[in-house]
Amino acid sequence: QVQLVESGGGLVQAGGSVRLSCAASGRTFNTASSFAMGWFRQAPGKEREFVAAIRWSSSNTVSTDSLTGRFTISGDNAKNTVYLQMNSLTVEDTAVYYCAATEENGWINMRSHRVYDYWGQGTQVTVSS
Repeated sequence: QVQLVESGGGLVQAGGSVRLSCAASGRTFNTASSFAMGWFRQAPGKEREFVAAIRWSSSNTVSTDSLTGRFTISGDNAKNTVYLQMNSLTVEDTAVYYCAATEENGWINMRSHRVYDYWGQGTQVTVSS
């Protein structure tokens, strides 16, 4: 069992920045772990969309091409926390942002929500013009 808690969302002006955090508990996500953690978002009336993910053991990351350069995922192993730095925000970035984790071993498609077993409650990011 893994618990994930997102934080850092809120109302942000277009062009601004925000840093989301996802704190994991229940298990320790050290560098030897096979866990992967990712960020997804879901805007009203839209399907859940992959944002970025990180392989905990290797720190390898993947991200949506359209967001690369604005969004950066990182992890702090000591704090069992992953972050999503979001810059140059636009109104289309408005969504509920979810943190997810999987303990699947081996190679996985981290872009797929289907590989994740644990989900946080989400944090709302609203970008105003």
